[in-house]
Amino acid sequence: MDSLTLKSPNPRKSPLMVRMIVLTFAMVCGVYICSICLKQVGTHTKAEYVNVQVLERPCEVPNVELWEKPYVHYPQPKTFSRAECVCNPVRFFAILSTQRSGSGWFETLLNSHINVSSNGEIFSVKVRRSNFSTIVETLDNIYNLDMFTSASKNECTAAVGLKWMLNQGLMQHHEEIVEYLKTKGVSAIFLFRRNLLRRMVSMLANSYDQNVKLLNGTHKSHVHSSHEAEILASYKPVINTTLLIPHLRQVEEMVTKALEYFKSTRHIVLYYEDIVKNRTKLMDVQDFLRVPQRNLTSRQVKIHKGSLARQVENWDDIQKALNGTPYESFLHADYKL
Repeated sequence: MDSLTLKSPNPRKSPLMVRMIVLTFAMVCGVYICSICLKQVGTHTKAEYVNVQVLERPCEVPNVELWEKPYVHYPQPKTFSRAECVCNPVRFFAILSTQRSGSGWFETLLNSHINVSSNGEIFSVKVRRSNFSTIVETLDNIYNLDMFTSASKNECTAAVGLKWMLNQGLMQHHEEIVEYLKTKGVSAIFLFRRNLLRRMVSMLANSYDQNVKLLNGTHKSHVHSSHEAEILASYKPVINTTLLIPHLRQVEEMVTKALEYFKSTRHIVLYYEDIVKNRTKLMDVQDFLRVPQRNLTSRQVKIHKGSLARQVENWDDIQKALNGTPYESFLHADYKL
């Protein structure tokens, strides 16, 4: 029988085939790996663009009752940064008063508090109260901390406001102003005098000094020395008794109307005489404004002291005019200073 002969493949061709297979496999793997990497890079790049956002964390409202939250504010001034105090809450207020009712003295007491800024009689400038739009613009500047006055404090102010006389557009635009105060969360501080006769004497004396300027040719509504107070108090007005009762009635009615108009606002009612006799009233005000309790002080010196009989020229005529009227008590309502 013929023997079976086996032939082996060509040894030169086998290594070449293996190399080709390995090379093809390596190329396929390389292309696959590159495609995966490119997809990952594209995904990360897209994620970066989507996720890079600057978010401002809102300030946390302090632990107050629900009704009080509308009166807690976080102003963002355009003219400066509140820095680390950006989340310190600020209360808005307005002192509503009449001329020569102690509002200037009261405001200096408030401004002696390190965290309170009351910016004075802002609407004594007529252009600021020429219409309701200018009133709103002015108020917005004040409550946004962008109104700079001598009373302006640092960025950590806790209560900001102004002094506003009833005859400075307040009564004329009372409906719109009430709505503004309620919408903006502004608290009202009413300050009046009980003794309207004393207020009248102060008004007449102040008006006289505006023309005569007793203090070396300078008019001053408020003074910081006893000597200057004595000079201003040396003038004793003569009160027209024919117009006395109509005048007292007019002021009384204006105050009553103001309290009625603004009764829907958050408010407190103060009287000058009560603060003079009882300084704990100032603690009530600080509680009302939700500021830390401080000992409030003022450099102002009272001008008209003592009995009314010594402050006018025609006291006997005034007594005759007021005796037996609803205003008779003004003749006797004195207090020690």
